[in-house]
Amino acid sequence: MEPLRIGILGAARIAGRAIAEPARLTGARLVAVAARDRDRAEAFAAEHGVERVHPTYDDVLADPEVEAIYNPLANALHGPWNLKAIAAGKHVLTEKPSASNATEAALVRDAAAERGVTVMEGFHYLFHPVTRRLHELLAKGELGELQHVETTMVMPPPADDDPRWSLALAGGALMDVGCYALHAQRSIAPWAGGVPRLVSARAGERKRVPGVDEWLNADLEFPSGATGAVRTSMGAETLDFSIKLVGTRGEAFAPSFVLPHNDDRVIVTTKEDHWVEHLGRKSSYAYQLEAFAAHLRNGAALPTDADDAVATMQLIDEAYVAAGLLPRPTLES
Repeated sequence: MEPLRIGILGAARIAGRAIAEPARLTGARLVAVAARDRDRAEAFAAEHGVERVHPTYDDVLADPEVEAIYNPLANALHGPWNLKAIAAGKHVLTEKPSASNATEAALVRDAAAERGVTVMEGFHYLFHPVTRRLHELLAKGELGELQHVETTMVMPPPADDDPRWSLALAGGALMDVGCYALHAQRSIAPWAGGVPRLVSARAGERKRVPGVDEWLNADLEFPSGATGAVRTSMGAETLDFSIKLVGTRGEAFAPSFVLPHNDDRVIVTTKEDHWVEHLGRKSSYAYQLEAFAAHLRNGAALPTDADDAVATMQLIDEAYVAAGLLPRPTLES
């Protein structure tokens, strides 16, 4: 399979883990990178083997060898630069969430459909064997009928000047880590009669940052009657990125479903037995890039396409409103 030719918008810390290392493992080419700070882009290129550094993001989009863009910019810049990449005829692998709100996500989806390019939202956990095994346990009925899903995404606070605390940059706990918790609930739909609906949500604002959630908890209900609980925070003492599935015959727990390279366990307890499975420490980002390449080269289906991104953003917006906050604003031009 011909290697993907990737351009990177920015030299964010996440880019090393989420695209540079996966590219090395999968054989993709890192053709170009640009950053606001040229020196930072040069250092990133030298460290990760990017073929060339461009002066601006627009120059990356204009590079004829670049066929796909990876967008790790601040949340509020996802939508605008995804739209620019689409207009340039480039496929897009965007960090989550794909836009600041559902209206903007729909603009991205519609633009991609009109231009005939792919937009894939980076919910990488979904491609790892840990999550695939959790879904298999439900599909095979090993846990019985699903009753309850708990998704927890909490972490210690970023620095006060971190863009994740900026309302203008579409920050907040739900946008940064909580979107995983909501998306993981939505991924359970095939075994719960359909997608969940929001029942209620509660949030606490970051001190001295009005409108920005330090934590947000939500309750969901599936058409089958199963319930969902989401707990998300950027003000916790320790990191907890876990998921628990509870059925009539037993339960399954993954202590690090979003970062399975740190802990690849799925712990299953049924009425008859208890066991621990190890599903491998290969990076979920590598599995994600393989899936992106398989789609672009062979037409393989993608579970995290632009339609899925809109549905996730709609649920995020609903949670903000239910918690007494506003959906994140679109970046002013």
